[in-house]
Amino acid sequence: MAAHPGEQSGRWIMPLVIPPPMLAKPVPALPEKAYFEVKWDGYRARLAVPDDGPVQLVSRRGAPLDRAFPELAAAAARDLPPPLLLDGEIVVWAEGRLAFDRLQQRARHTGATAARMAVETPAHFVAFDLLHEAGEQLLSLPYTERRHRLEQLFERAQLGPPWTLCPMTTSRDEAQQWMTQWAPVGVEGILVKDGSSAYRPNVRGWKKYKPHTSHDVLVGGVTGTLRQPTTVLVGRRDTSGHLHYLGRSTPITGPLRRELAAHLSPASPEHPWQDRTFSSGVWGAEREPLEVTLTAPDLVVEVAGDVARNAAGRWRHPVRLLRVRPDLAPEETPPPRE
Repeated sequence: MAAHPGEQSGRWIMPLVIPPPMLAKPVPALPEKAYFEVKWDGYRARLAVPDDGPVQLVSRRGAPLDRAFPELAAAAARDLPPPLLLDGEIVVWAEGRLAFDRLQQRARHTGATAARMAVETPAHFVAFDLLHEAGEQLLSLPYTERRHRLEQLFERAQLGPPWTLCPMTTSRDEAQQWMTQWAPVGVEGILVKDGSSAYRPNVRGWKKYKPHTSHDVLVGGVTGTLRQPTTVLVGRRDTSGHLHYLGRSTPITGPLRRELAAHLSPASPEHPWQDRTFSSGVWGAEREPLEVTLTAPDLVVEVAGDVARNAAGRWRHPVRLLRVRPDLAPEETPPPRE
């Protein structure tokens, strides 16, 4: 649709159109100078408040989310001045941390169930970009100008929960402190943005840094066979001796696979995961059942995992097997949550 002049101001009024999101590519370290934002462990979403018609809340791939999160749609209609388009992240807090598993559960329901869950586990919208305001499309403006206008919007509209302005800093040291201080509540990492950059839909023009740390865990099972394992399923024992499942690795190949196979032993009938089923997805995702060969949970391995974990210590993303640790005894591994 073409722009048309405003009836009173004479300026050009742009129709509110929801573009594809701008994306980020991973980097191994934070640069010295940039604009740093917290990377939240939630659902990427764009929120459109038109002059007329219902509020639209759409996922990264364009799927509607407003029926799954009716409290956000209602709050947008109440609090936000139309026409407006925000880019941000939907998050759910539970027990003092981000709860991605509950966010996934909420996204699968609409109607009366969604209304009930909105009361039990309300969602929040963390805004990090302003793409359209008062008939003006802002995509071509530099990041610093869009950020300034977003901050002004929060101040002018006196926005509080469920609205959150994403923290931003130009200090690399402060960004590193965020990762240390906020990792226990489920923050994934840091987004890195160029202050002069426009908003470029479908382009990986931003950067993202996710810190990875190594952890000693027990192998409780594998996909494939004991002689030809393809991935490992890992866990840790709590103080009562129960083996908690914490996640699965990325595919294992080459010498590391052969070394792992040399140390695997078959499981006994008393294996704690004997009656458990596993999914090919991670942390609550609905995927196909996974065929698993259980192993004696006495082999320690070292894995690299990011900070996206739930309250029980389970990784939301696959971990990477670094090395086999036959030199460590099973009791030397820490509890599920370090």
